[in-house]
Amino acid sequence: MENPVVVAVATVVIIAASAFFVAIEFALIAARKHRLEDAAADSRAARAALRSSTELSVLLAGSQLGITVSVLALGAITKPAVHHWLTPVFEAWGAAYWVADVAGFVLALVVVTFLHLVVGEMAPKSWAIAHPERSATMLAIPMRAYMWLTRPLLNVLNNAANWCLRRVGVDPVDEVGSGQDADALRQLVEHSANVGALDASYSAQLSGALELETLTLGDLLRATPPTAVPLGARVADVQDASRRSGHLRILVGDTGRVDGVVHVRDTLQLDADAPLDTVTRSVLRLPADLEVYAALGRMRESRNQLAVVTDPADPATMRGLVTVADLLRRLFPLQDQRGEVVAGA
Repeated sequence: MENPVVVAVATVVIIAASAFFVAIEFALIAARKHRLEDAAADSRAARAALRSSTELSVLLAGSQLGITVSVLALGAITKPAVHHWLTPVFEAWGAAYWVADVAGFVLALVVVTFLHLVVGEMAPKSWAIAHPERSATMLAIPMRAYMWLTRPLLNVLNNAANWCLRRVGVDPVDEVGSGQDADALRQLVEHSANVGALDASYSAQLSGALELETLTLGDLLRATPPTAVPLGARVADVQDASRRSGHLRILVGDTGRVDGVVHVRDTLQLDADAPLDTVTRSVLRLPADLEVYAALGRMRESRNQLAVVTDPADPATMRGLVTVADLLRRLFPLQDQRGEVVAGA
């Protein structure tokens, strides 16, 4: 193919095709799924992009296939033509034929590589990363049409790649995970606090909230023993225990066994010598290895402000107790009058 116009048009088409596949690949990797879901209600293109995001491995196979074919097409059409045009130029300058041929080949390779690398890959990649949702939406429908035409081949390629991954112990996925994990968010909060972009009080609150994901009830147990009255105690005993400790909820039992809990408010209308049977409530028991988030859910469902933490191996053995206030103190650390976080709060 020596016609300059035909070669130029073919080169533009091939580079445009490569740019298309590179852009859609990086756009769907960088796009936020919730933004595509918001736009999908009013946009057919956004719905197409959302469908592609759920089968990302097949889309990536299609993109890589398109990029590879584009590179091969440039090597088969553009590079030989440029080489053929440049060799006579170098001969006209007085170079020997073999020197002109080598120089034409090297320069043609440089020109084709530059065009494909800069125009066909780097520029569309930067555009897609800068505007992921917009580029994913704009390119979604033609990409869906291409995937529909080539899906049998793409499935074969994708299944072969997944087979190779499983052989080395890697589980392939079809979707990019949305959002950030706790470790990444924790590093972001710490960095923002260190550079002064985030106030120390907000940093402590956010860090506390992120820690709740990995904390268990055993990590929140109080160092001091809970306030309790023995079995057979009277109303006066509960009220005295409440005055001494400042606690409103008093356990009934001992350190080895807890039969229930009494709220001091329920004893105010009773005689001092009255038994506690009528005001004793059942206590919520949770194992010490239970995650804090799961414990919060159970306390909310049962409407309990206090839970007895038991030994996972022996549910009858109490290790301590936690309250909603304990969790709130972990989430919202106390501050002094200057607004600084109090250590150990």
